[in-house]
Amino acid sequence: MRSAFHLAYHVTDLEAARDFYGRILGCTEGRSAETWVDFDFFGHQLSLHLGTPFTVTRTGKVGDHMVMMPHLGAVLPLDDWRALAARLQQAQVAFDIPPVVRFEGEPGEQRTMFFFDPAGNPIEIKGFADFDGLFAH
Repeated sequence: MRSAFHLAYHVTDLEAARDFYGRILGCTEGRSAETWVDFDFFGHQLSLHLGTPFTVTRTGKVGDHMVMMPHLGAVLPLDDWRALAARLQQAQVAFDIPPVVRFEGEPGEQRTMFFFDPAGNPIEIKGFADFDGLFAH
């Protein structure tokens, strides 16, 4: 059975969101209205609504990093992750945590990068060479 998550959160500017999620992240735009827009966020439904973004804090200890909580993310095949990292760098997106290997040589070895959308919402994108490691312990 295939399932997809749906997540809705606030952004401060729909046109800036359209540019960032559409042009930079490469997400396909879906339905929209005057106050919201949907995107296909790597196979999941993301609804961005005009409003005040949620409060975030640097309270998540993961490996050697303190990460912003809460945050949205996606897990990509490693080649897709590398291509997205290059596209973000080309677009001069400022990384909160630049592309890095995490848990190297351990179960669950992954690539990760953290950045913010134009409204300040934190996003993490992980890359796995082997998706069997996604839930490894």
